[in-house]
Amino acid sequence: MNSPQENSCITDLRNHFLVAMPGLLDPNFSHTIIYVCEHNEEGAMGLIINHPLDIPISQIFDQFDLESTAQTGDNSLLSGGPVQADRGFVLHRPSDRQWESTLPISNDISLTASSDIISDIANEQGPNDLIITLGYTGWGPGQLEQELADNAWLTVPGDADIVFDVPFHQRASAAAAKIGVDFGLLSADIGHA
Repeated sequence: MNSPQENSCITDLRNHFLVAMPGLLDPNFSHTIIYVCEHNEEGAMGLIINHPLDIPISQIFDQFDLESTAQTGDNSLLSGGPVQADRGFVLHRPSDRQWESTLPISNDISLTASSDIISDIANEQGPNDLIITLGYTGWGPGQLEQELADNAWLTVPGDADIVFDVPFHQRASAAAAKIGVDFGLLSADIGHA
């Protein structure tokens, strides 16, 4: 039997992908790939990176009364998760410019949640590679660890090229392939010995 101390051991999944296993039927997370931005003993926070909304980024510019010539405005906003779905988050490659609320997650990916980045994006002074999500995904203490024990997620080291360069519908399979997993061969059934 495991001691409580052994069960409380946390593996830091920051800068990792969580790829929904075929058996995960929750409509919020079925067929998703989540980029984990924070993970510690208090819980975890991540952004779904493969569910585009039918809303162009230009609507965010309009909401802030910003004139824009940015080609980025034609790109889709993404549903980052069911928590605070009216709040925006920008995943981007690091930049020389600084914004009020930027958290470096890895050498290749940063997260900015302050509105000052939006005006820079509209004026083509933002980061070259970015995605904007509405909402995020969150887990309380131990909740993500339990979901991992229940085989709900495949964990894969993060990769900026998958976040920014791979088409939305190919991101989950590209992440799985990174560790040699072919999603077409996975079953939705969970076995226990």
